[in-house]
Amino acid sequence: MSQPDTWFKTNKCFIGGAWRQSHSSETINLINPSDGTVICDIAAGSSADINDAVTAAQSALDGEWGKLTAPERGRFLFKLSALILENTERLAKLEALDVGKPLSQARADVLALARYLEFYGGAVDKIHGTTIPYLDGYTVYTLREPHGVTGHIIPWNYPMQIIGRSVGAALAMGNACVLKPAEEACLTALAFADLARQVGLPAGALNVVPGRGSEAGAALSSHKGVHHISFTGSVPTGRAIQATAAQNVIPVTLELGGKSPQLVFEDADLDAALPFLVNAGIQNAGQTCSASSRILVHQSLYDEVASRMAKRYSALRVGPAMADLDLGPVISARQKSIVEGYLQKADDLEIIGKGTIVEDAPQGGAYIAPTLLSGASSEHVLAQEEIFGPVQVIIPFQDEEEAVAIANGTDFGLVSSVWSENGARQMRLAKRLRSGQVFLNNYGAGGGVELPFGGSGLSGHGREKGFEALYGFSTLKTVAARHG
Repeated sequence: MSQPDTWFKTNKCFIGGAWRQSHSSETINLINPSDGTVICDIAAGSSADINDAVTAAQSALDGEWGKLTAPERGRFLFKLSALILENTERLAKLEALDVGKPLSQARADVLALARYLEFYGGAVDKIHGTTIPYLDGYTVYTLREPHGVTGHIIPWNYPMQIIGRSVGAALAMGNACVLKPAEEACLTALAFADLARQVGLPAGALNVVPGRGSEAGAALSSHKGVHHISFTGSVPTGRAIQATAAQNVIPVTLELGGKSPQLVFEDADLDAALPFLVNAGIQNAGQTCSASSRILVHQSLYDEVASRMAKRYSALRVGPAMADLDLGPVISARQKSIVEGYLQKADDLEIIGKGTIVEDAPQGGAYIAPTLLSGASSEHVLAQEEIFGPVQVIIPFQDEEEAVAIANGTDFGLVSSVWSENGARQMRLAKRLRSGQVFLNNYGAGGGVELPFGGSGLSGHGREKGFEALYGFSTLKTVAARHG
């Protein structure tokens, strides 16, 4: 059994500011996707543990945490951000070990987590109410207040980043959080809890209960003491969580993935575009909600773009996370099987580019060679469904109208990108593309902690990141004072 750092308790829950054994004392094996071995055991949190965590969160709201001012909450986030940066290397190694992503990408995630906390720490006292002109003899104003106890169910692909954009914003607004990390990858979530303890975050403001989605996740989304749910993950689970939360009539923020296109027009700067065209599809082994899995190319450039992307694919290398190559493994043997299942549905397509799994990659690892495909229609299953693996399809279009129709022709609407030097076209498509983010001559804008993020359709609803996240983790109260 390969052991992680032992600077936190991996087999316990973090509730009320302390590490506790789960009520069931059951554990779950945490598997290293790079070699298939057991990393360690984590707690299989139960509904009783979730109940304890919700109770602790409410006590924090009724006690010390609820009495803090916005600047005081911000200072805690600043302290936590600084401590995270001090532990960059050990956090990065944990994330790489747990998720399978290359070490350099894991380091970038640590920096992103610290940046989220820094941003929200500085933004929290900038959220103001308004005064409303009203009848003579009245003064009317609005207040932004926390929902109360917020539940956070996060996936395994970017634990640190999603903790930052979700839990960070919720804490900034004065909510008390119960975090249920994915059972496949939760080491950095547990480490985050211990770092929060070290900076003195009031007990109960943050609680972390690892466990299975069917047990701990379901208990959190249905708990009557929870006032808001934030979920990032699959469409079926998102539907189930929203239906459950509806019984308690609480708001839900859903980020459920996408089938995001990049549109390459005849006047595109291909030298600038090509790194984005490939990297946006294969980063984190394609296990990214905003991954660009569809490349739409004007027919006049199709052969050139296909050839140049294929050349880049042939240079990609896949191996263990700690080898820090272009790609690591996918998260599990199960996810590998899912991706391979999609590739089996591509018998009618042409593989025009494929990366290489290095010879010394452990046999037990969940490795998928990145694959570039051509010949797909816009209706092909690989052009419609989220694969969540390092697979991209190239699709030609004839004109702007067809490009927009193909881009908008899925049930998702998360991210899109336009490559063109025509400013008028950029503005037209920015309005016409059905997605929560549109990037012009770039993709992702370097992560964009400040940039509101979310989608439409099967990509979910609500917005994370930036000031919009702070609004989402608060509720608006109107105060009308009659004074004559």
